[in-house]
Amino acid sequence: MTRRLVLFDIDGTLLLSGGAGRRAILAAIAEEGVEPEMVGHVRFDGKTDPQIVAELLDAGCHRGPYPPERIEAVIDRYLANLEADLAVNAHQATVMPGVRPLLDLLHEDERIVLGLLTGNVVRGARLKLEAVGLGADRFLVGAYGSDHGIRSELPPIAAARAVPHFGRVPGGPEIVIIGDTPADVTCGQCVGARSVAVATGGYTVDDLAGAGAHRVFPDLSDIATVHAAIFGD
Repeated sequence: MTRRLVLFDIDGTLLLSGGAGRRAILAAIAEEGVEPEMVGHVRFDGKTDPQIVAELLDAGCHRGPYPPERIEAVIDRYLANLEADLAVNAHQATVMPGVRPLLDLLHEDERIVLGLLTGNVVRGARLKLEAVGLGADRFLVGAYGSDHGIRSELPPIAAARAVPHFGRVPGGPEIVIIGDTPADVTCGQCVGARSVAVATGGYTVDDLAGAGAHRVFPDLSDIATVHAAIFGD
């Protein structure tokens, strides 16, 4: 039986947090003396949480490399802020078009193992998914920003964690990464993953095609076609 490990990015792909993530991390970084007007040029999409924190510190005229415990302290404050923000503002978070029925379709397909490949640390990923009613438990495999600060290191981690479901480490087109940034497209090259890109974040269809995505969609609402693309059709 042909099987696929399907790994979804979160922000811009599955959902938008209504600005909660950005508000939370800017409040956390402000305690390091980095004010919002200093970091307006820093993009968050396609990056891991530790990478974002380091870039915000850089933009605030700090000088790295930063000790892991300093990055972790900022992320801990960020998570506390995120939880408090979503407790009030979860109604502002939205699920991207087609995501709910697509996840239902993939969940029902016994050939597919659902997973996450995200720059969010584990707790942040769960908070965002829970805010929009997307159960984190349906994702059986995950690789997160808390596993590694470099996004291209995450696909091998996810593949290794899929061993209980495949009986071996999957690779090549058995792994499909679905995301909304060029980093999602390119990060799986080290394991030969197939890339399905969606232009619901900050990048266009042309941007994602130019990055080398195998298939690009304006959104995920054509679930039958997206399902077929996962298998290379």
